[in-house]
Amino acid sequence: MRATVEEVLAESERILGLIESEQLTAAERDRIVTDSLENFPLYVTEAILKSRKSYSDQFSVAEWSDEGAVFRDTHGNEYIDCLGGFGVYLLGHRHPRIIRAVEKQLHRQALHSQELIDPLRGYLSKLVAMITPGDLQHSYMVNAGTEANEMALKLARLATGKKWFISTEKGFHGKTMGSLSATGKGLYRKPYLRSDPGFQHVPFGNAAAVEEAIRQLELTGETVAGVIVEPIQGEGGVNIPPDSYLPQLREICDRHQCLLIVDEIQTGMGRTGTLFASDYVGVTPDIMTLGKAFGGGVAPIACMVTKHKWWGQMEDNPFILGSSTFGGNPLCASAAIATIHTILEEDVPGIAAEKGGYFLQGLKAIQESYPDVMVEARGRGLLMGMEFANHETGYLVAKSMFNQRILVGGTLNNAQVIRIEPPYCISYEQIDQVLAGLNTALHDAVG
Repeated sequence: MRATVEEVLAESERILGLIESEQLTAAERDRIVTDSLENFPLYVTEAILKSRKSYSDQFSVAEWSDEGAVFRDTHGNEYIDCLGGFGVYLLGHRHPRIIRAVEKQLHRQALHSQELIDPLRGYLSKLVAMITPGDLQHSYMVNAGTEANEMALKLARLATGKKWFISTEKGFHGKTMGSLSATGKGLYRKPYLRSDPGFQHVPFGNAAAVEEAIRQLELTGETVAGVIVEPIQGEGGVNIPPDSYLPQLREICDRHQCLLIVDEIQTGMGRTGTLFASDYVGVTPDIMTLGKAFGGGVAPIACMVTKHKWWGQMEDNPFILGSSTFGGNPLCASAAIATIHTILEEDVPGIAAEKGGYFLQGLKAIQESYPDVMVEARGRGLLMGMEFANHETGYLVAKSMFNQRILVGGTLNNAQVIRIEPPYCISYEQIDQVLAGLNTALHDAVG
């Protein structure tokens, strides 16, 4: 039943009091957890609660504050963050440089009118053109990675006049309808099939399979607009292709006159040890998509960036791709501008390469001690994966590490490969603590 105005005001006033409080009382700390356990089943979905490592029938925790490489629950307990928002927190939690830019912009203007020129979107797009490879130039700003991939797919069809796309098995490009069509995981696709029929999925890392798929389509009179691929698969299990893979795809796309779309939403902005993962092999795509770390762990923003020669139809109708109300808004743009500055000024790619190498060496040493349980450790930079013999073992390890106040990937339905994506500011002492926690978890798992 709809509440009265007085009831809504009273409840919102109570919640605002929690948000604005400098210091929570013990009762308030407990109340927030209790409220959350009531609110999610009633007003969100209980399934989200049940998927969280922080939820149990005996004791649950709710996150409340964060900084650097850690976050804290409502009771002040500190956790090392090696999940990193699945790539969001490359610069850590609330990096001071990003916070300062956003705070300054917030006190000036948060959103834009939609009609006047909004300068920060132009400034940000210029910086994106300056840092991305080759002749990538024009950006389209949106709110999330799946939207960026939607824009990339739409642009490829507009620019080429062609229809089909080649994507990869285990690939992940988002969960909106177009991006979901490109995604190569049945778990996400089955409830919505048949989605866009113009996608053919081939094994990841196999350029010959891409060429054969294009050949078959063209032989039967179909046309191929593009190939969409992650340079390293994240959600798919931190799968790293041969170094020859992207260069071969570049050559295949050029020969068949279709566009190479590289999804750098999780790998970009320095996480893998180069500014973009495609830089590792020196490939310039026709379209690149960015997200997650693009907002510095402070603001939700993503973008598609492409070459000038594919931008022609936008000149006549700038809204033909879409008209995102909040895309590239001043508040989020300020965060992304500060993010680019920080990544270059602090050499985040170099730090990611160095700390990632140290971290991966430790993971491999532990794997060698438990080869029957932990099958492989792999990764590049600060994007790493631990593959276990089965899903159940992976989830037990993830739960054990959480009980040691270390957060890693691995969920109730997806834990055979656990991702480790810590912020660049994680200390070597914290890395050693994570490795010790993993060793304990594996020791417990083998009983």
